[in-house]
Amino acid sequence: MQKQPSNEEQLLKGALVPTFIVGIIAIGIFGFAKGLPGLSGALLAQAVVLIYFLVHILVSKISRNLDPMSTMALAMFSYFAKFLLLGAFLWALTKYTSRSTIDRTSFGVTAIALTFAWLGGEIASYLKLKTHLPLPHDPRTK
Repeated sequence: MQKQPSNEEQLLKGALVPTFIVGIIAIGIFGFAKGLPGLSGALLAQAVVLIYFLVHILVSKISRNLDPMSTMALAMFSYFAKFLLLGAFLWALTKYTSRSTIDRTSFGVTAIALTFAWLGGEIASYLKLKTHLPLPHDPRTK
C-alpha cells in the first residue's frame, strides 16, 4: 500500500511548481532586460520568497498535533518573526548594496509575482485536499 503524502507535502508540491515556473520566467526577463543587476535581483527575490513560504509550511507541519492555542501562538510568532526579519533584510539590502549590483525593480516585481504564484498554487492544492475536520460534539444529541 502506498503512503499518502501529508497535506503539507501536497501544498508544498502545488506551490513550488508555479513558483519555479514564474521564477524562471522572471529571471530570464530581468536578466535579459537589466543585465546582471536584474538577474541578481530576480534570483534574490526567488530565494527570499521561497524561504519565507517554506518556513510557513514547516510551522504548519510542526504544529499539526498541537492544541489550537499552541498552534495559534506558534503561527503568530512565526508571522511576527518573518515580518521583522523581512524588514531587516530589506533595510540591509537598501543600505549595504548598490543599485548597480541588485536592481530593486527586478527584485520587487519578481517577489510580488512569486508571492502570487506561490499563494495561487497553494490555494489550488488546498482545494484538491480531502480534509476531514472533526466536528464538535453537540451535547443535545445522543
